[in-house]
Amino acid sequence: MRVLEQWLAHSALLRSHADPGTARQLWLGVTRPGTAGTISGAIHRNTVKAWALQRGLTGDDGKPLKIHRGRIRTTHLAMRDRRGWNGQGRATIDPNHSPQVEGDHYLTATTPSQQRAVDALVEDAQHDLLRRAHPPTVVTDEDAAALARDYPQLINALQLDNTVIAELVGGEHDVFTAACADQLSGLHGPKGKPCPARPWVCLLCPLAVFAPRHVPNLLRLKAFFSRQWQQMPAAHFMVVFGPYSQRIGHVLDRFDPAVVADAAAAVGDHDEEAPLRPEETTR
Repeated sequence: MRVLEQWLAHSALLRSHADPGTARQLWLGVTRPGTAGTISGAIHRNTVKAWALQRGLTGDDGKPLKIHRGRIRTTHLAMRDRRGWNGQGRATIDPNHSPQVEGDHYLTATTPSQQRAVDALVEDAQHDLLRRAHPPTVVTDEDAAALARDYPQLINALQLDNTVIAELVGGEHDVFTAACADQLSGLHGPKGKPCPARPWVCLLCPLAVFAPRHVPNLLRLKAFFSRQWQQMPAAHFMVVFGPYSQRIGHVLDRFDPAVVADAAAAVGDHDEEAPLRPEETTR
């Protein structure tokens, strides 16, 4: 709007000399500058040609450059639409809006229910960061007494009783990647329902307990990450699998190298070893 206001102020003098029908047009020009030419709402091609000759614009062939205003306009619009967001990691609602404008217009909570929804999103994001910072719980001795003695923080945080501890150590709560302290807790789905998370999500879940019996599946998941790394763009891989691929290394490092080496002998490098969906396969 400011550009249009500046143009109207700039063309006010010329508009005052035009007839009422022409003065109402937005764009005005003089067909023959410096002479008693007529005022027109359209720029004549001869005016554009004279402008190019005056500034010495030539093409690759050395002849006066032919200016195609339609192509210039189309190119300008295309560049304007993509200039603010092309090549950037964030996706904007409107590429011609700044992040501040988007936040003011689209992300500002205007009602109490919207404010509660925004607060819930912030809390979920904070809890996710805390879960990622939580160290993995690795059981090095399949014994309930050793688990209670060596990992009191797990007992206090999850409020586990002796029955649950025995089930975790005995394998009754096993999923593909780890043993889950409570599959109905609703961390990744509705409370009271079985957890719908994919196998690699357990790597960052505070309810996961990793035992030596899980090492083969952890290695199979690590091989899956390697195959995905080879076929996905690096930026896309880091967004989808980056945190999990880093955590799996931390988990495996806490096991005895001999246990990892023995498990690696029974691990192949194909998708049939992991519970994958058709869209997640790599070959």
